[in-house]
Amino acid sequence: MRIRLRKIELTLTLPKSEDYGLTSQLRRSANSISANIAEAFRRNMLKDKNRLYTIARGSAFAIQSHLLYGQKIKYFENNVDNLVRSYNQLIFDLNKIMKSLS
Repeated sequence: MRIRLRKIELTLTLPKSEDYGLTSQLRRSANSISANIAEAFRRNMLKDKNRLYTIARGSAFAIQSHLLYGQKIKYFENNVDNLVRSYNQLIFDLNKIMKSLS
């Protein structure tokens, strides 16, 4: 949750022209991660859990891509490497969960 809040704060600094572009993509991806993890946690069927964790992991990869793109075109004042590393850890953790379900 802390990662998500930092990322949403980061989107507040984006240009208004990105409201329906990068800003929207970052926020939707962050919401997708937490929603899919929460839904997977409540599911009983392993196949359903795995599918939802896979979707969450895909959204984490998407966020990393968006962050690196925003950094490359100098939308972000601060370096986003810490956030990218945080998402690497999340992806690693999701991979462990998915492996344990196999």
